[in-house]
Amino acid sequence: MDCAVTDRTILIVGTYDTKQDELGYLAQVIRQQGGGVKTMDVSVLGDPAQPTDYSKHDVAEAGGSSIAEAIAGEDENLAMQIMARGAAALAARLHAQGVFDGVVVLGGSMGTDLALDLCAALPLGVPKYIVSTVSFSPMIPPERLAADVQMILWAGGLYGLNSVCKASLSQAAGAVLGAARAVEKPARDRPLIGMTSFGKTVLRYMVALKPALEERGFEVAVFHATGMGGRAFEALAAEGAFAAVMDFAPQEVGNHLHGSAISAGPDRMTAAGKAGVPQIVSIGCYDLVDLVGWQPMPEPLQDRPAHAHNRLLTSVIMTAEERRAMARTLCERLAQAEGPVVFLLPVLGGNEWDRPGGPLSDPEALAAFVDEIRASCPDNVRLVELDAHINDPAFAEAALAVVDDWIAAGVLPRG
Repeated sequence: MDCAVTDRTILIVGTYDTKQDELGYLAQVIRQQGGGVKTMDVSVLGDPAQPTDYSKHDVAEAGGSSIAEAIAGEDENLAMQIMARGAAALAARLHAQGVFDGVVVLGGSMGTDLALDLCAALPLGVPKYIVSTVSFSPMIPPERLAADVQMILWAGGLYGLNSVCKASLSQAAGAVLGAARAVEKPARDRPLIGMTSFGKTVLRYMVALKPALEERGFEVAVFHATGMGGRAFEALAAEGAFAAVMDFAPQEVGNHLHGSAISAGPDRMTAAGKAGVPQIVSIGCYDLVDLVGWQPMPEPLQDRPAHAHNRLLTSVIMTAEERRAMARTLCERLAQAEGPVVFLLPVLGGNEWDRPGGPLSDPEALAAFVDEIRASCPDNVRLVELDAHINDPAFAEAALAVVDDWIAAGVLPRG
């Protein structure tokens, strides 16, 4: 076999006291395909039949605790949190040392809870697979999912090996090894700008901005702000991956405020500010609350104008008072920013459907939002009002003007 495909090592994580056979089967398949294996035990009470590369004691110690402490608490939830904290810290350290190239974690609800923390601790581009009895379950909040995590349902695998669960396990083994061999990790050879948006039917600025920014030497990554996209955007901002962000679609903030399942979590629009990353922000789809399209419309929203984007997603508009609350929330979050912030405020609207005469147009509510932004904008934010709509060429031109000013001032590097 070509040596280029034999030097990928997979970290296998699970409770080796109760799932030795299943975890061993994963290792067997990976080795049969020419991959290497490292093993990590996250058990608490029992001991594996054979030693692992990283023991439960190693894991607990990495989390600043011990197995004795985990047992003494007499609470399986607290014990697993100790192991989750340790597994995440140990995996991050081992990956930084080049010990493994991808990870697969096996578990039920307890193991999945741990797996989410472990995968979130690893950088984008590290193949992360969770084989779980609760894969895709609504009990898993989107904010706990790593940006590029993959999940495979552990069908028929609650207790013991069988032909049904082997189908899931063997797929997971092949998937994580194949991903480790094929992945092209972020190059980071050009300064990266992170941008949030939606599809071109509703927001269009990225069509002009992406090539213009690339001409200036930047790489541009556009994130679909439908929950998981915003989660990935925030995770990369927290890592310091971006030279700057153009957070032009803050709708996930409003989704979370209104209890929508289409959420990037409570900390949306905060990571770049905490990291001191320069931000240009705006109001793309600020006025819409996205809802799961196949679920019943919540009663308080049933009489609102709505747009059924497809069978998965329906958007309803906010009232004037809700938009004022949205404006205050955006400004509160930007007030905490450690780096420069420019707020581009296109006063004629924030999505294609809210243009005058459009199906979701509400000029009075738009005016209320604009007034609240003016009143609430914090001193650390430079507010730039534009007599334009967000989809007009003038908006993209204004964003590029900020970038050029920042380059000239040394705030942004020259690409």
